[in-house]
Amino acid sequence: MAVLDWIMILAYFGVLGGVVWWSMRRNKIESEEDLFLGGRSVGWLAIGASIFAANIGSEHLIGLAGSGAVAGLSQSHWEFHAWVLVMMSWVFLPFYYNSGVSTMPEFLERRFGARARWILSLVSLAAYVLTKISVTVFAGALFFEVMMPEVQITIGGTVISSFWIGAVTTVILAGLYSSIGGLSAVVYTDLVQTGIILAGTLSVTGFALYHLGHSGAVLPDGQTAQSICDGWQVLKATIKSTGNVEQFGLWHSLSHKAFPWLGVVVASATIGVWYWCTDQFIIQRTLAAKDMTNARRGAIWGGFLKLAPVFLFLVPGMLGFALHHNHVQIGGNVFAIPMKTLADGTQALNGDTVFPTLVQTLLPVGFRGLVVAGMIAALMSSLASLFNSVSTLFTVDVYQKLKPDTPQKKLVLIGRTTTVVMTALGLLWLPIMKAISGGGLYQYIQSVQSFLAPPIVAVFLTGLLWKRMNLRGACWGLGLGFLLGMVKLTLNATMPGPDGYAFIQDFYFSGILLVTSFIIVIVASLTAPPPDRAHLDGLNFSCLSPEYKKANRESWNWIDVVASIVVVGCVIAAYAYFWTWLD
Repeated sequence: MAVLDWIMILAYFGVLGGVVWWSMRRNKIESEEDLFLGGRSVGWLAIGASIFAANIGSEHLIGLAGSGAVAGLSQSHWEFHAWVLVMMSWVFLPFYYNSGVSTMPEFLERRFGARARWILSLVSLAAYVLTKISVTVFAGALFFEVMMPEVQITIGGTVISSFWIGAVTTVILAGLYSSIGGLSAVVYTDLVQTGIILAGTLSVTGFALYHLGHSGAVLPDGQTAQSICDGWQVLKATIKSTGNVEQFGLWHSLSHKAFPWLGVVVASATIGVWYWCTDQFIIQRTLAAKDMTNARRGAIWGGFLKLAPVFLFLVPGMLGFALHHNHVQIGGNVFAIPMKTLADGTQALNGDTVFPTLVQTLLPVGFRGLVVAGMIAALMSSLASLFNSVSTLFTVDVYQKLKPDTPQKKLVLIGRTTTVVMTALGLLWLPIMKAISGGGLYQYIQSVQSFLAPPIVAVFLTGLLWKRMNLRGACWGLGLGFLLGMVKLTLNATMPGPDGYAFIQDFYFSGILLVTSFIIVIVASLTAPPPDRAHLDGLNFSCLSPEYKKANRESWNWIDVVASIVVVGCVIAAYAYFWTWLD
């Protein structure tokens, strides 16, 4: 890290502080709505950028790039979810926004009853602490450890490494501006951080293609690679020459141990609907919109940005694999990804070090600082969003339910205190995640989410589509479905089968759990009386008033339709290209 790199990082923090200060002056926090929903005054551009920045955490830069280096396009199905955001904007969002709720558990209470709200609140809080916060903090700390090993502090003879310094600093800062500035500060800093993330990661892709294209490798037509455009052809030739066509392809056989195509299709779609259409973490941004039009356009804009991760993170990982295999000389040194020792004693690429190695090796002074700033942006935006969402869930769905007469100012204080507690829990998780050996962070989080998502998806979808569904169906679907998912997670941890999978492959289990959850919801609902009309009006497709339909129709025009078609078309085009890209 040269002086110019540090200047870039400090400039980032200066801009961040300025945006937080501006957002606080623009939106004074006097109520829970100001703290958690930005006073419902945010425009579509900021909403879409916040959706993207909140989604792109350090686990993407670390985990997705690592997955690209060792498994090619296998994880791309989870990143081509732009179509799910389009579905959310047209199918789910009108119900959420027009009902005036602040949280997803609150929506379930409107549709079913209080018990459903309690169950989803507790499940969501547990999921945030056990998966998102822990993985995001650990992945960010790992990046600091690789990129800035020289940053150390000695206290009482104990050396504190850059792993801990970087993690503690970013977690505290993210918690600070999230608790002080609320969602408004989070959303508007995300707008700036989206630009930093895009600029930083695009530079990694560009420099990787440049060095691979000027590596002198022989192309399939017998010519020598000598331009940045040849870099892509070198990548394809390298994958073919190493016999990794099936490994790096888009689809795998039904018997594939990690990514069977049927399991991947079902699990990725299920996780997508849960994450983008029902999770507080994402939906909260759209609820902060100044009106339904801005909420929908923000979601569609977020869907367009969602197309980027495959090219920003996964493709650079594959390019890193090609640079490593071709022993490309960069600045007098051979590009090499660190190796790790597997359980059987063999050596393999350490996927979770690929992106930091690319940044450290490829980028010139200045650009390196820009990418590190982008990494900090990704870490802080995800953490700030997580802290704000968890604070919202606890304050609105737990504390306020227990003490409904609490004054607004005290609710703001409770929300900020919750953020501080979440910050502390994030730091306490670091030693636990630090103890985890090996890579695969991105696959780990997708596997865990595949156990959590199915029952929530079943309850939300059935609740919107079937008016006969009632409180008993929601409670049994959420409760028993979550219990089955935790049983699978426990079996994976305590009784692993071959290659670390217990009894049923993870993504196949996700599909089985989804079908089981639908059955539980339907059967349980039929054993109790139908819901009251109060739990259906404006909360189910078959119970929409003419006034509701009219207001919803006036919230969109041809611009929204064309934008949605473009986003879906881009997803189809990406699938069409990568389906046969190695043939």
